Amino acid sequence: MIEISLPGGSAEAYTSGGSGPGVLLYQDVIGLRPQIERMADRIASWGYVVLAPHIFWRDGSAADLAPTVDLRDPNSRAAFFSSGVAERMAGLTPEILRADGEVWLETLHGLPGVTGTAVGVTGYCFGGRIALRLAAHRPDEVAAIGLFHTGGIVTDDTDSPLTEVPRIRAAVLAGHADNDGSNTPEQIAVFDSALEAAGIDHRTAVYPDAPHGYTMADTASYQEAGAERHYRELRELFDRTLKR
Repeated sequence: MIEISLPGGSAEAYTSGGSGPGVLLYQDVIGLRPQIERMADRIASWGYVVLAPHIFWRDGSAADLAPTVDLRDPNSRAAFFSSGVAERMAGLTPEILRADGEVWLETLHGLPGVTGTAVGVTGYCFGGRIALRLAAHRPDEVAAIGLFHTGGIVTDDTDSPLTEVPRIRAAVLAGHADNDGSNTPEQIAVFDSALEAAGIDHRTAVYPDAPHGYTMADTASYQEAGAERHYRELRELFDRTLKR
């Protein structure tokens, strides 16, 4: 764990890896916790240096916000999500995400062992939306992004994440959750059409029977088949775009 200075305070971040291209990992809404650290370690084992920042640093430390219940129990998981999660998400405006993203990238580039200037970004749940916005904000730097069980990409808001697509140059991998109320088949089709229209190198798929949150082994939403598929496809994406 390291501490990153930002205007107004500091944020914890987990780092993993010896040497290789840099990868930024955006957590899901549950927060920075052992599950995210295990995921960072696995990605690092492919030959990358991974930074997973505590993006909710303004609301408290990672320990302060960590769940105190077993999220593998559906009722406990539901209770946790009604305990201020939505408010924390709402506080991260596009402007804040861009400013913080610049700090995360600067920190990642400064980590020992990071090679090259191109980076990969992977995001989970709403972290996928953050990855999308960062790729649009720093198109010359972000070479690849993964978005997994990410909803809310297509909305009616003027600052919808969909509006960022034309500014992206990164290769995009999206593993959508099946039967996800926050990401309907119609919304997925709109997202795919936008990627196609922008000429973006992309691969998207709906993972069968995979619920929202399928990559998170510490929750009731975990699906091993979907999680393992996500690792295989993410590794192929990063190896293809960052190790050329």
